[in-house]
Amino acid sequence: MAAVARILEWPVEIADDLPLALWDAIAIARAVKGVANADFQVSGVEIDSRDVMPGDLFFALKGESMDGHRFLEAAFAKGAAAAVVDRPVDYPHILVNDTTAALEALAKAARARTPAKVIGVTGSVGKTGVKEAIFAALDRSSRGAAHRSVKSYNNHVGVPLSLARMPSRSRFGIFEMGMNHAGEIAALTRQVRPHVAVVTTIAPAHIEMLGSEEAIADAKGEIFEGLEEGGVAVIPADSPHYERLKAKAESLGAKVVGFGRAAHAQVRLLDTIAAANGGSLVTADLGDRRLCYTIAEPGEHWVMNSLAVMAAVRAAGGDLGAAGVALADMPGLAGRGARLEIAVQDGPDGRGKALLIDESYNANPASMRATLAQLGKTVARRRIAVLGSMKELGDHGPAFHAALAEPLGEAHVDYVVLVGDEMSALADELGKSENTALGKPIAFAHCRNPAEAGQALADFGVESGDAILVKGSNSVGLGALVKALAAKDA
Repeated sequence: MAAVARILEWPVEIADDLPLALWDAIAIARAVKGVANADFQVSGVEIDSRDVMPGDLFFALKGESMDGHRFLEAAFAKGAAAAVVDRPVDYPHILVNDTTAALEALAKAARARTPAKVIGVTGSVGKTGVKEAIFAALDRSSRGAAHRSVKSYNNHVGVPLSLARMPSRSRFGIFEMGMNHAGEIAALTRQVRPHVAVVTTIAPAHIEMLGSEEAIADAKGEIFEGLEEGGVAVIPADSPHYERLKAKAESLGAKVVGFGRAAHAQVRLLDTIAAANGGSLVTADLGDRRLCYTIAEPGEHWVMNSLAVMAAVRAAGGDLGAAGVALADMPGLAGRGARLEIAVQDGPDGRGKALLIDESYNANPASMRATLAQLGKTVARRRIAVLGSMKELGDHGPAFHAALAEPLGEAHVDYVVLVGDEMSALADELGKSENTALGKPIAFAHCRNPAEAGQALADFGVESGDAILVKGSNSVGLGALVKALAAKDA
C-alpha cells in the first residue's frame, strides 16, 4: 500500500499534460491553417527527402529551381508519416496554400506552446560551437530536456525548421542565427523570441555585404530586437564594439552581461593555464562567486567561448556545475575543430600516425588567426596548414588574405597548401624573399581545388608526428579533403 500511495503522490508538473508526440494532424492543421486528409501523429519534421526518418512530417518546400513535391514518393518510401503540400496527393497530408509559409507558422506555434527558456546565439565566429556547448550543458542538467538547432541550420529556412522540431516538453531551446545582410537576424530573432541572446564576437565576416565592422556589429545586434521582456544580452566585453552592442541591448530593455578579460565584464576571466588534455583550466569571476573548470577544446578562442557559455547558462537558470562537466567532455565538432589521427606510412612498423585538425567548414580573418595560433602551440614534428579562400570579403579580400603570412610565421608552419583564387594574395606575400620564419621562407603550394591540394600534400609527404590543419570557407570544399585523409585510417 505504501508503494501505491507514493505513486499516487507523484509530483504533478505542467509537462505531464503535454502530448508525447511531436505533432498530431489536428495541431498541425490548426497551426498552419491547412486541411488534414487523415489523422496521424509525427515524431519529427524534415525538408530534405534524403534525411527523412520513419515518423517524420515532410514539408514539400518550393524554391526557385526545386520543388519538394517531386520528392514525396522518396520521402514516404523512407517512412514519412505525412507531408505538408500545396496540392492534393495520395498520401496522408496537410493541404496549404504555401508550404514555406506553413513551416514558419508551425515554428510560431512551436514557440508559442513551449514553456522552455530559449537562448539565441549569433556572432561572426564561434556561434555553432557556443550553441553546441550551451546545449551540452543544459541537456546534461535537464536530463535530456534541451533542444537545439542542428548543424548550421541558422537561416530563414533552418531556424523555423529547428523551432518546428522543438518538443513541447523541452525545458531549454538553443537556436543559432546567421546572416549575410542587414535585417536578416531581425527577422529570425522575432521567430525565436529568446530569453537570452548571445553575441560571440564581431569580426570581418560578410564584410563584402555590410561594408564595415560597425555595420556587422549592428547586424549582429539585431538579435536583441526579439528578446522577451526582461531578457539578457550576453556580449563580448573585450570587443571594440562592446559599447555599441551594449547601447543597442539596453535601448531594448535588456540586461547586459559582458564576458571576457575586461574589468567591466560580469563574467570575467581571472586565469587560464594549459590542461593535460590539451585544453585549458579556466578560473572565472561571476561577481558573487568564482568558477574553476576545464575545457577540452584547445585554444584561447575556446577560453572566451566558455565564458559566453557560462554567462548564457546562468542567465537561463541552468546548472553551472553541469556546464563545467559538459565543457570538459565536449569533443571537437566536425569541420570546426575535430582532431583526428590519420595513418601514414613512415612509422617504425610502417603504420605511423599524424594529427589532422578539421576546421574545413568556415573561415574568416579572425578565425584563421585564432586557429593558426593554436596550430603553433600544437606539439608536432612538423606543422602543415591547408588554407582555403575566405569568402565574402569583397575589396578587403586581398589584404586580409595577404595578412595571414604573419600568423603563419608566428605559428612556425613548415609547409602551406593554399587553395582557391583568393589565396593568390597570400601566395604573393609568401613568395617575397623577406617573408621568413626562423630565417627561411615558408614553403608553399598554390592549388585550384581540394583534389590538387591532396596531391600537393602527397608530394610533400605527410609523416608520423606531423600536424595538419585544414581550414577554409565551406564553399571551397575542403571537407572532401578531410574525408579523403581520414579514410586512409579506415
